[in-house]
Amino acid sequence: MVNSLILLLSWTLISGVARGQNDTEPIVLEGKCLVVCDSNPATDWRSSSSPLGISVRAANSKVAFSAVRSNNHEPSEMSNKTRIIYFDQVLVNIGNYFTFESVFLSPRKGVYSFNFHVIKVYQSQTIQVNLMLNGKPVISAFAGDKDVTREAATNGVLLYLEKEDKVYLKLEKGNLVGGWQYSTFSGFLVFPL
Repeated sequence: MVNSLILLLSWTLISGVARGQNDTEPIVLEGKCLVVCDSNPATDWRSSSSPLGISVRAANSKVAFSAVRSNNHEPSEMSNKTRIIYFDQVLVNIGNYFTFESVFLSPRKGVYSFNFHVIKVYQSQTIQVNLMLNGKPVISAFAGDKDVTREAATNGVLLYLEKEDKVYLKLEKGNLVGGWQYSTFSGFLVFPL
């Protein structure tokens, strides 16, 4: 009887503490997250992996890549004269969505973060690098100080992508140096939609 009373009292206290403040917050108990769910249930419960029609964010929703250049990269060496910047060392490729052609292929609709950092090689030279989305420039970065041998051209952006959108870097002008891993390209899924 005493054990039943203690158990009932404990359950009452825990259930009061474990409630989220609203429908979109995870359940928290003593600062530890117990469950993280998508706040928008699947519209078609039959296509959901959950019999309740709630999609739980799983490890397979993790998408990230980071790649570097390890040597000089002249435009004349680029295959097919596409001027796509190729990265020969992939440091991170969670989900394997960064291809050997140095193109990121979006696995799902969502908001993604991208950034790049490129170095110009020679004095008296300007470089321009575009981040391309499905063949169209989205953002650019420039480096063109004539008195500096190595100067950084850096930029970053959040993009709304659909499934199978392609994101890559294109060299519009100049030459890049990737020795000592100076030129980098990284991206990750911020959240799926």
